[in-house]
Amino acid sequence: MIAAMAMSAMCAAMTNDGRERLVEDGGTGPYKAIMKEEASLAAHTVFAPQDLSKFGRKHRLPLLVWGNGACSNSPWEHYKFLNEIASHGFIVVATGYIPMDDEPYKGPMSKSEQQIESIDWALAQNADPQSPYYQKIDTENICVAGMSCGGLQTLYNCADPRIKTLMVCNSGLFNQQNASQAVGGMPMPPKEKLKEIHTPVIYILGGKTDIAYENGMDDFHRIGQVPACAANFPVGHGGTYREPHGGEFTVVALAWLEWQLKGDKKAARMFKGDNCLLAKRQGWTIEKNALFGKMK
Repeated sequence: MIAAMAMSAMCAAMTNDGRERLVEDGGTGPYKAIMKEEASLAAHTVFAPQDLSKFGRKHRLPLLVWGNGACSNSPWEHYKFLNEIASHGFIVVATGYIPMDDEPYKGPMSKSEQQIESIDWALAQNADPQSPYYQKIDTENICVAGMSCGGLQTLYNCADPRIKTLMVCNSGLFNQQNASQAVGGMPMPPKEKLKEIHTPVIYILGGKTDIAYENGMDDFHRIGQVPACAANFPVGHGGTYREPHGGEFTVVALAWLEWQLKGDKKAARMFKGDNCLLAKRQGWTIEKNALFGKMK
């Protein structure tokens, strides 16, 4: 009984900054992570290694900014996926309130601007000597990403010059023919917005049964000014985010982030070449545009 109470306190606690929650024993990566609130950033959730002393000027945390599906103002569907990424040496700032249980979020919708708030906050924390993140965040290596509505928010913000790469999951811009299918409140930039993408981009989709498949693949085929690829795993729109440690989508997303934000050549093998590891991975397919092969 006492042990159970201690575990409960460790898994969901209140700190001086706000609430925090231990997810899946901190993840499988080399840096056990924690999901938490930060008093200096309202309506956002931070995932970061528990022991920040391992990071500093010579070993910084690349930044992943995340937008949620259904324009949810909480990463309640994605916290296992995001926590697992953090455990591999990233700081993740997700739009919305921390999920302290598995109940669906039922509040107001999130806004695209919250992703920009995430970047602004991370840069400010990195520059603040009073912050626990002081000189620990790699502000030159930022990925903006999101699922479904969060992917639309990502594309809405794609022109921000601070972004190093984009990751669009189970999402794609609507065109004139199917715009009426969008849920009210979603950002609805036109397809011309794709011309503002200035970084490498990956689309991670759930195959032909994913309701965003047609939109996402249409986006991919329109992008010619930057390296782009589209990876599909046939699980539909919901992806694998709620599976232990985020499932298969984490494997691919993490490889992309390790390559694009850390320059990991081993991770690049997941995507590069005709016989890339992703093409050999059961269930996955990948398509690449003409510029993709020129990536280092």
